[in-house]
Amino acid sequence: MFFLNGKQHFSKNTLMKAIFLNLLAWAILPIMDGLAKYLSLEMPVVQIIWARYFFMVLITLPLYLILSKKKFFFPKNFPIQLLRSIFLFLSTLCFFYSISVLSLVEALTLAFVYPMISTLLSSIILKEKVGKKRWIAVFCGFIGALVVLRPGFDMIHLASFAGLGTGIAYAFYVISTKKLSSDSPFLTLTFSGLVGAIIISLFVPIVWITPSYQQWIIMIALAAFGTLGHFFLILSLKFADASKLAPLGYFEIVTNIIIGYYFFGDFPDFWIWLGLLIIISSGVYISIRENIKK
Repeated sequence: MFFLNGKQHFSKNTLMKAIFLNLLAWAILPIMDGLAKYLSLEMPVVQIIWARYFFMVLITLPLYLILSKKKFFFPKNFPIQLLRSIFLFLSTLCFFYSISVLSLVEALTLAFVYPMISTLLSSIILKEKVGKKRWIAVFCGFIGALVVLRPGFDMIHLASFAGLGTGIAYAFYVISTKKLSSDSPFLTLTFSGLVGAIIISLFVPIVWITPSYQQWIIMIALAAFGTLGHFFLILSLKFADASKLAPLGYFEIVTNIIIGYYFFGDFPDFWIWLGLLIIISSGVYISIRENIKK
């Protein structure tokens, strides 16, 4: 998800175009998640993450250099961009590990605590004023996460904490994004991919297994779907403010449920549905309150 600063006014046609592109992105990105989960049955998670970042850079870096007509690039806010990229990498690491163990929808539901975490961090780090109603929504969101985790019923798997870690790391990513100025979204996407590729390349030789021909194809496809999905996200933000499109991100859960059911035989139980409902309701309410600045 991406956030842009500044207020803009858009026509209804432009807004509809933004909604279409945004929903298209959230329909595509879960395909990447499904491919990652499939690969995790026979491949180390670290190697899957390497494929996600390495092939992403192979796609985006040449395109950026060609389209921007530059021989190299350097972000204007390098320290914050670097920090932001590390948080995004940690979010990816946690999420890919969690889906290797949990169902897609359970891992994603836990990750969607990020609006509550980012609201909390906005109050502490950015000194943003958060009203009582938003604090109640944050509390409800955490209750939803506990419903999914069900502490006390069974031993909580490390992957469940990784799912929550996804949301926490992504919340820090959102906060650091709010600190950025005018770096282009495409540069930001390329730089994030480059940082992730460098970090994961330090560790992938330790766990590397030689992929089969089919696995190479899936690894490339995984990165291609991830890049295409983020491209549509960036494009949608040219036609509408990110705050207006934020609630559409929950459509990703719908696509993940479909993929999880048809390809992995996973279907949410009652407690996941209940926790999902609470978390989505809290997240949408927080988004609405942020839009009206209350």
